[in-house]
Amino acid sequence: MRVMTFNLRFENDKDGANDWESRRRMVVNLINDHAPDILGTQEGKWSQLSYLQEMLPDYDAFMPDRVYDSKIQCPTLFVQKKRFEILEGRDIWLSETPEVHLSKSWDSAFPRMMSYCLMIDRTSGNKFHAGVTHLDHVGVEARRNQAKIIACWAKSLKKEPKIVMGDFNEEPGSDVHRILTAPETRLLDTWEVLEKPEDETAFTHHGFTGTPQLARLDWILAGGFDVLDAGIVRDQKGGNYPSDHFPYMVDLAPSNKQNFQAI
Repeated sequence: MRVMTFNLRFENDKDGANDWESRRRMVVNLINDHAPDILGTQEGKWSQLSYLQEMLPDYDAFMPDRVYDSKIQCPTLFVQKKRFEILEGRDIWLSETPEVHLSKSWDSAFPRMMSYCLMIDRTSGNKFHAGVTHLDHVGVEARRNQAKIIACWAKSLKKEPKIVMGDFNEEPGSDVHRILTAPETRLLDTWEVLEKPEDETAFTHHGFTGTPQLARLDWILAGGFDVLDAGIVRDQKGGNYPSDHFPYMVDLAPSNKQNFQAI
């Protein structure tokens, strides 16, 4: 199956020629062209997620009991509805009070969330877990503690197959990366599995310029899967880009069928 993580860039009137209205069709075209089976988005405001729901009828948007808010930016899973059925799942806030709506802790600049679910492949009957998140862009302590919450979730699943994707606002080798890929989480960085280079060609933030900047901030971590292929999507039209991040995409296959069926 194909998995994509995509920071949409929130709807911001200050973006000028790169505002959401100008690029939203490019976002839909990119998703349709690459046809991920599972898509994890970040920074989507309610209006953006509603637009994608309308324009991507082949996908179910997983937003369990989500409270309407015109300002909040929520990580969200979109899954191919003909292939997958979502069995259960929830949103949690990456704070000291994860059940409290819009809660934030430590030095986090904004409330941050993880959305995760258990799903089943309608064809194979395989079950697995998938989560999408976006760690804080300012708070160093917050990112470490947010990563610990996600790692705790991954550890609780033991050997069950799982995927965690998102914008982690950290580079490989950081504390956040080490926490999430510790042996106990059973999560591997799919880019590293394929021994891809850690240079500018791996950077996923580009600020609408197309020129890689900062670092490889957007990851897909997986456990219980073989990594077949991976790549950074640099689609553009006339020098215009659908977002200020390049999406990252991975092709995966079950590495141990027994683990899938045992859930």
